[in-house]
Amino acid sequence: MIPAEQQEGPASPSPLAGRDCLTLAEFAPGEVRLILDEAQKLKMLRRSRIPFRPLFGKTLAMVFQKPSNRTRVSFEVGMYHLGGHALPLSPQELQIGKRETPSDTGRVLARYIDAIMVRTFDHEELEELAAAADVPVINGLSDSHHPCQALADLLTVREELGELEGVKITYVGDGNNVAHSLALGCSLTGAELTISHPPDHGPDSKVIELAARLGDAPTITEDPQEGVVGARVVYTDVWASMGQEAEAEERKKKFMPYQVNEELMSQAAPGAIFLHCLPAHRGEEVTAGVIDGPQSRVFDQAENRLHAQKALLYLLLG
Repeated sequence: MIPAEQQEGPASPSPLAGRDCLTLAEFAPGEVRLILDEAQKLKMLRRSRIPFRPLFGKTLAMVFQKPSNRTRVSFEVGMYHLGGHALPLSPQELQIGKRETPSDTGRVLARYIDAIMVRTFDHEELEELAAAADVPVINGLSDSHHPCQALADLLTVREELGELEGVKITYVGDGNNVAHSLALGCSLTGAELTISHPPDHGPDSKVIELAARLGDAPTITEDPQEGVVGARVVYTDVWASMGQEAEAEERKKKFMPYQVNEELMSQAAPGAIFLHCLPAHRGEEVTAGVIDGPQSRVFDQAENRLHAQKALLYLLLG
């Protein structure tokens, strides 16, 4: 979609214009490929330093109910690169569900801006806000899903391995929002996902059922050694996410057999790469030798949040 000579103003209408991105299940396989294709083009365009400002005059409201590093910086910089403006709104400014209902927040913001990104806890509140707002709403993270992270993950795998279909990806650890979005993304792109999790910490069965309807459901196992055999990508996340701090010590004991270390990586396919959505706790879910070693692609993955989200913004606001 991106014309080489395009520098400012709208291009041809986007097939995703006006849509939301709350999970990846809103998209068809071809639409996910389109997002990844546009992300790759935007990445190349940025590196060539050719100005490209299709979102000139447009504003993204960034609603933060959870603190942020990568999400805020990548969305704010992404809007700047595309010629638009990003407006960060803190929990003190927007007390969704307390001072004002999610639906009222969505209706009001939609009168001022062109799109809303929300980083929050309750996925149902996000859905309520999106249903009320008549502008695109993007899930920057909720307790149930993290679609922008999954798009960056898939972009990284495709860049590194040249393909997604048939690639075995093994996620080791908590069946959390990252695992959920990865499951949906792999189903839509033909990647073969295995989720290896501690007992009682598997992914939501409803998400796995949804993944099965979209494509192939992930393989679920509690054996990390078995899970990584033949994997070309090994992925992990923190053991205790935001809001689970009280469980951190208990989780350390339960999750230690699922640490991604040199021994576990040796069970994967030759040349396998390591991914982590960050922030990472070296010595817990991953050893320093793995995350800082030659197989790690975590900082390429972090950079790709910027490019994947720029593609999403460009296509949803196009």
